Amino acid sequence: MGEELGSSASASTATSSSQAKTRSIWPSTLRWIPTSTDHVIAAEKRLFSLVKTPYVVEQVNIGSGPPGSKTRWFRSKSDEPRFINTVTFQSKEDSPTLVMVHGYGASQGFFFRNFDALASRFKIIAIDQLGWGGSSRPDFTCKSTEETEAWFIDSFEEWRKAKNLSNFILLGHSFGGYVAAKYALKHPEHVQHLILVGSAGFSSESDSKSERLTQFRATWKGAILNHLWESNFTPQKVVRGLGPWGPGLVRRYTTARFGAYSTGEVLAEEESKLLTDYVYHTLAAKASGELCLKFIFSFGAYARKPLLQSASEWKVPTTFIYGFDDWMSYEGAQQARQHMKVPCEIIRVPQGGHFVFIDNPTGFHSAVFYACRMYISPNLETEHLPEGLTLA
Repeated sequence: MGEELGSSASASTATSSSQAKTRSIWPSTLRWIPTSTDHVIAAEKRLFSLVKTPYVVEQVNIGSGPPGSKTRWFRSKSDEPRFINTVTFQSKEDSPTLVMVHGYGASQGFFFRNFDALASRFKIIAIDQLGWGGSSRPDFTCKSTEETEAWFIDSFEEWRKAKNLSNFILLGHSFGGYVAAKYALKHPEHVQHLILVGSAGFSSESDSKSERLTQFRATWKGAILNHLWESNFTPQKVVRGLGPWGPGLVRRYTTARFGAYSTGEVLAEEESKLLTDYVYHTLAAKASGELCLKFIFSFGAYARKPLLQSASEWKVPTTFIYGFDDWMSYEGAQQARQHMKVPCEIIRVPQGGHFVFIDNPTGFHSAVFYACRMYISPNLETEHLPEGLTLA
């Protein structure tokens, strides 16, 4: 069981403030939506009981908005400081720093199967993006793709400044890969290497594969779903709308996705129970970062500002990692590589889907170690690709 070593002063301040706001005269069992930010943090701690590596939890203060900007996080009614929930794992001295960024509808606890193995080679820092997990959840009032990207990129940069980090390896999963790539395009001087896991954002509606989606959208079912998407009707709203029945829906999803329909290593009973509890509370808490969806992607998860268009501007060496059964196609990464002027590898991991780091953690760890071989062991830069992995 991992030991929580302690937390900073900012963590205690943020937690007490959070508790003051989320307490209710009603016990959680009597609320329509039985959750709060406190529940998210408590569920995270329970999930991390499965991790053996000691860690520190912080609520890192990023202020109320970008310096020099009249914009708060983000046109919120309040000027109060915002916080990024951050977990740092104990590591060996001089280990390279690996910052891990979760995807849409997730939080940093989704990497619970990876922390122990990765902490043997890296200084691991995992965050909840602004508006997700145990981080602050300010009112989300962005009105454009540009504002929405700034919400995530600028808040991450303020977090980086607060942590005084530079020259780190940045790993992002799915939507977190999109954010990590956009951040590296804007601030390449801080990123040593970029690892994009099942990254979203490399395809657009102009792609030939979107033809079937266009045809579906012309049907009455497609028209309804497209309208819901453009109305920013998120999956989290379904979970909240079900009230006390929401946990049951989440339980059925996690049991199916990481159990009966898993492409790799199924979750143990305790893992499934704790992950389900954690996922419910992160999804059902106040809507904030989730409302980015329609501004970043059009219906069908096609990027409104595809990363492929910026591939020629890439300045950071990059490794793409995809599960063999990932619904996010690696072909977009192949197209991007043709335009990149920096080293780029695409690694495919067997027995893994979109959550390859949960489906096949051993294969995923091997892929990350291989991607970072020159930082972990400079003398082994020519190390052979681990068995089972393939290069695309």
